[in-house]
Amino acid sequence: MKTIGLIGGMSWESTAEYYRSLNEFTRDRLGGLHSARCVLYSVDFAEIERLQVEGRWTEAGEILAAAARALEAAGADMVLICTNTMHKVAGQVEAAVSIPLLHLADATAEAVRASGVRRVGLLGTAFTMEQEFYRGRLEEGGLDVRIPDAEGRAIVHRVIYEELCLGIVREESRAAYQKVITDLVAGGAEGVILGCTEIELLIAPEHSPVPVFPTARLHAEAAVHAALTDEVLPPRA
Repeated sequence: MKTIGLIGGMSWESTAEYYRSLNEFTRDRLGGLHSARCVLYSVDFAEIERLQVEGRWTEAGEILAAAARALEAAGADMVLICTNTMHKVAGQVEAAVSIPLLHLADATAEAVRASGVRRVGLLGTAFTMEQEFYRGRLEEGGLDVRIPDAEGRAIVHRVIYEELCLGIVREESRAAYQKVITDLVAGGAEGVILGCTEIELLIAPEHSPVPVFPTARLHAEAAVHAALTDEVLPPRA
């Protein structure tokens, strides 16, 4: 099995789920007491979040690029950025190393297409929902992407940073997310991408009238597949 390099800590709540998923998928594939070969570099999310708010993405990218170089030096054969939002700096990270970057949006788009869904709602941080770095990548992957209205986007973003990143899961927030999902479905969405790795702490398949696509688990599953085969998703220009 190849060694999976993880840039985590954004937040550590979802990075912990990445670790669990990697080992579950490895056990399912190999059986017995097998577990994943992986290396984790966990950054300080307070520093990253401050740079996000201030729009200092290049500086944030430098931090993640340094983490990627450390993972490569530690023997990683591929690198994963364990957060959707920070794929805004995926190009910086990819340029910093000679090992492949397994892009989260590519893994997600492949899973959505495989399910037969094309029109999807996207939940995530305001950066992920509103900017092109992530939505555009999904659309290049053949998906028709819908996002919530302004009020819905504000609710989704607030819950991520003020609750989920702190490990707080509230029923009223789940109900608010379900209302946002219902609105997306009414607008034609056939499925919903949980495009922030923390959302999986709040929304499960039974909370949605249409299929949900949990990006952290999909990313981890793609990484295990890549680690056990030569089928790493190729980087795109």
